[in-house]
Amino acid sequence: MGGKKKNQAKNEPDASQSIPSNDSQSTEQTQDSNQLGSEEEKKQQQEETTTTKVQADQSAQLNNVQNHPGSQSNQNHQATTQIHTQSQKAPEQEESKQFSHSTVDKSKIKRKDSKFDLQREGQDKQLYRPEFKYDEAKVGTEKLWELMNSYIGSDKRSIQRSIVNHVEYTLARSRFSFDDFGAYQASAFSIRDRLIESWNDTNEYFTTNDSKRVYYLSLEFLLGRLMQNALVNIDVEEPYKDALMDIGYKLENLYEEEVDPALGNGGLGRLAACFLDSMATLEIPNWGYGIRYDYGIFKQGIVDGYQVESPDYWLSHGNPWEIERQDVTYHVRFYGHVKKYNDGGVERGVWEGGDVVVAQAYDTPIPGFNTFNCNNLRLWRSRPCNEFDFKQFNAGDYHGAIGERQKAEYITSVLYPNDSSEGGKELRLKQQYFFCSATIRDIIRRYKKTHSTWNFFHEKNQIQLNDTHPAIASIELLRILIDEEKLPWDQAWGIMYKTFAYTNHTVLPEALEKWSTKLIGNLLPRHLDLIYLINFFFLEKVKQRYPGDNSRVSRMSLIEEGDDKKVRMAFLSIVCSHTVNGVAALHSELLKKTIFKDFDEMFPGKLQNKTNGVTPRRWIHCCNPGLSKLISDTIMEEHTTWLTNLTSLRELSAYSQDEDFIKRFVQVKSDNKLRLQKWVKEHTGIDIPTNALYDVMVKRIHEYKRQFMNILYVIHRYLQIKETPQHERASKFVPRVVMIGGKAAPGYANAKAIIKLINSVAQKINNDRDVGELLKVVFLPNYCVSAAQIIIPAAELSQHISTAGTEASGTSNMKFIMNGSIIIGTMDGANVEIAEEIGAENMFIFGALVPEVDTFRKQLHDGRRDYIGSRLRKVFDAIRSGTFGDVSTIHGMLYSIENGGDYYCVCLDYYPYLTAQEKVDETYRDYPKWCKMSIEGIAKSGKFSSDRTIQEYCMDIWKVSAVSIPKPTTNPQARVRSYANLTEMQ
Repeated sequence: MGGKKKNQAKNEPDASQSIPSNDSQSTEQTQDSNQLGSEEEKKQQQEETTTTKVQADQSAQLNNVQNHPGSQSNQNHQATTQIHTQSQKAPEQEESKQFSHSTVDKSKIKRKDSKFDLQREGQDKQLYRPEFKYDEAKVGTEKLWELMNSYIGSDKRSIQRSIVNHVEYTLARSRFSFDDFGAYQASAFSIRDRLIESWNDTNEYFTTNDSKRVYYLSLEFLLGRLMQNALVNIDVEEPYKDALMDIGYKLENLYEEEVDPALGNGGLGRLAACFLDSMATLEIPNWGYGIRYDYGIFKQGIVDGYQVESPDYWLSHGNPWEIERQDVTYHVRFYGHVKKYNDGGVERGVWEGGDVVVAQAYDTPIPGFNTFNCNNLRLWRSRPCNEFDFKQFNAGDYHGAIGERQKAEYITSVLYPNDSSEGGKELRLKQQYFFCSATIRDIIRRYKKTHSTWNFFHEKNQIQLNDTHPAIASIELLRILIDEEKLPWDQAWGIMYKTFAYTNHTVLPEALEKWSTKLIGNLLPRHLDLIYLINFFFLEKVKQRYPGDNSRVSRMSLIEEGDDKKVRMAFLSIVCSHTVNGVAALHSELLKKTIFKDFDEMFPGKLQNKTNGVTPRRWIHCCNPGLSKLISDTIMEEHTTWLTNLTSLRELSAYSQDEDFIKRFVQVKSDNKLRLQKWVKEHTGIDIPTNALYDVMVKRIHEYKRQFMNILYVIHRYLQIKETPQHERASKFVPRVVMIGGKAAPGYANAKAIIKLINSVAQKINNDRDVGELLKVVFLPNYCVSAAQIIIPAAELSQHISTAGTEASGTSNMKFIMNGSIIIGTMDGANVEIAEEIGAENMFIFGALVPEVDTFRKQLHDGRRDYIGSRLRKVFDAIRSGTFGDVSTIHGMLYSIENGGDYYCVCLDYYPYLTAQEKVDETYRDYPKWCKMSIEGIAKSGKFSSDRTIQEYCMDIWKVSAVSIPKPTTNPQARVRSYANLTEMQ
């Protein structure tokens, strides 16, 4: 599972490069510690599988190719004859050349005695749990050990008994009131029971083994529904399906009863969720840390075309997946004052007064795929220290009696509260410090269980900051080490510096987080003291390195000067971390050349690239089971193999023109389109045809992502159709359904105006009988993970059209190509690497590159205004004339674009975009070619598995190895019985 160790010694930054630190050298990692995978996993079991033959109905399925909406009836035979049949794969020698990519070996997971194999061998037998820890104090409780010595069975009877027990004893419901939602809840509790067994064993083993752990701190974890993912990862989806069917319930219906956890908003949170899945699958000792929001960000509704926000109370019926930990709480302080004193030359502080709230832990097990390892996501909920003031209540002040509780609970109520007010800004900073403080104390508590000194803290703990939201965590650790643990400054700084790493997610200077020093000083007075001290030491280093360069000193300062001084949180994260990474190759290079240029020059090699990825377990197997089965049948590997070795998909290239394979591929896509058609009807009331090109753009609404340019093209296409004589339209235009979805931040007026324009255009076009089914437009409301799992498999064209140099990476583009959608996009973010992997010829690439964007912006600044063009002017005029109703909210954007405010280069890229769209229509008419492009995209998407990304983090940043917990056995005498025996066995 490893791949070659990368020697980072010459590039690895030392704490002394930025701030004085302790002189003690960190213990060198052995070569073995850099390998992803323990010795027992070095060999992969060979499995023989039989090829599933294409059924006799393939000839009927081929009609989907012949009658696709881009074809004319007299072209059907020609389209079919263009598909060249290849009866067998390319020779193995030729295939090996295709596997030469450097990431291939790194993405392999070779596991001996896998979980799935053991479960299948002992399906009707008990699996006895390992006992790798024995506490002499537990003598006399042998009966308890005996009762808990085996895992819950996975046979039908055991599953059914587990479910009905939860119906009656957990939910207190009877057989007479057992509906689908009750069945979902009981099944979820039943599955969670199985997860908890592995979760307990995993964490106990990590503690016993004193394993190095990775802690992933993120303000968002966009998990999606958990039931199917859990069943797939522990390989009991089919047993549960059979067991539930036997008692009258369909598992697929129960999936729909689950509510998406409202714990994230966009790509940042979804990336964090994919990383948790991959770390568990790769058996990396890991915990995620975040906030348990009561309401999430918001539920998006559309009223008269406008976005309307309402609370997303996802917890209204409870959350069967979480474990409330009333035994895990920490006090978190805000406000107050600091008393400083000198302790042998070290200035320490005592933070007193202010408000104190309680952080309570809620745990969610994160199962790995095909492993007994199960990691953890710990989320914090805010509670008051004093729930109820009885004295105030008796005095008649009923609101005051619960005031402290309400004030505390606000902290974890809503994700990203509107920060347009000072109160909103303070609440956001409270959220960040609240979860960081509780997390750091939790990590310290766990470390102290097995260590009496601080010498090994950074060797046993690595903390990854997912963007700057958790940046204050590094200062909190420093504060605790200095003020509470009484460590010298140098030692405290060295520990902190070697523990933290930081991931940046933006290249936009305006998107870099900054907090007012006044706000920080009021809310976190001791932390501001330490930030100023860090800045002083750091700037002294800058002055020594670049004497006389005052401009550089000002640029690199952690404090942005001005009337309202601000702390630059990204700069703070760089200075306090041993490694910084971007999330796509282009993004990382832009960081080095733009916003982090000075830091890259001062610390060469500190800034790395780690291109994002997505988990194929959810984004192929769960969301697109038809495609998953087709892949397994074609490459003759069970999904249990290729889902952890995604480069195996390259074998599909040999079938990109194979008639039988294309028949099945088209049928899978057709089934997914039908599923999306029903979803659109249910959620919007709009009827859309399935014999049309499904053109999809789903992501957060923002000007730089350019949903605005998309809808401008739709208007252009509509006007073209209207101007074309009726009898010529069918030959000139491919029928198309344009679907756009995403949320706009509540305070982002332009983004909300774009949503209004999209809905107004949809209203006009969808009710124009003259256009009919040649063009339909749909705004997909309340876009979320569960919606994405229906939308993405059905898409045929996906739009990723951000202005070059603005998108850090993007991950939806990766999901779309894995599911056979072709990208129309700019060379921005991960699109660049996708083009390198799958070939630009399998995408529709257009648009200006970063240097051209910079030139255009300079021209705008210098007064250029001749960039609209007649076709775009016609679109603007149609909008202003009222063709699409009252869309006056967008008029300000039109005026700005016309008068030099086209910062995101809509006009610069608009005409190349039109040309690319014409190419889309042309290619879709040649459907065999379209299918070939789609299949090539799937085949060469292996690099974009989050497993590969996490392996690179492990080798290059965290220096952490996989830790596989001991396997159970069907023979109680053969299992691991003690830690000594375990060591001997290994």
